[in-house]
Amino acid sequence: MTTSRILAALRPVVALFGQLQIPYQIGGSVASSTFGHARSTLDVDLVADIRLDHAAPICSALKGDYYAERELIQDAVLHRSCFNLIYLPAYFKVDVFLPKDSEYERTAFSRFVLAELRDGNEADTFRFATPEDVVLHKLAWHIEAGGSERQWQDLCGLLGAQKGRLDLDYLRRWAPELGAGALLEKAFAET
Repeated sequence: MTTSRILAALRPVVALFGQLQIPYQIGGSVASSTFGHARSTLDVDLVADIRLDHAAPICSALKGDYYAERELIQDAVLHRSCFNLIYLPAYFKVDVFLPKDSEYERTAFSRFVLAELRDGNEADTFRFATPEDVVLHKLAWHIEAGGSERQWQDLCGLLGAQKGRLDLDYLRRWAPELGAGALLEKAFAET
């Protein structure tokens, strides 16, 4: 994982989200690397509850160092989808996902843990999706990508590293809702 690039791209965005009172969580490969096995990545995934009126201040505050398009942010808010912020000095992408309007997504977004991202002697603490929710999202992305080997490896690495610390009842409660109940059990068997 290229932590220096991740931190350089992430710090200003998270600071801005704090100023605008936008709740966020880090997910995706940065979260699975933090809680499981590290791997390189070309972006950092955030889930953030952005409103339409946040689009202009985000673009204004990040102008110069980031490529950010107000219309793309507004479209993502309207469709509960995602948009990109590209950190130009390092050509590093921050993918921002809006939480979907489902019982599981509301539950997952209400839970978070604090964890550090460290680069040498420097470390910052950020809000992360819980390891359980990272597992569930990796399962969903594995299915959505037609059986992505990378998502499966992230998932199995995370399950192995977190063995004995995961809330299995929570996982087994939500995996079937995501169409991944049998796949979760397969992942348990492989790890």
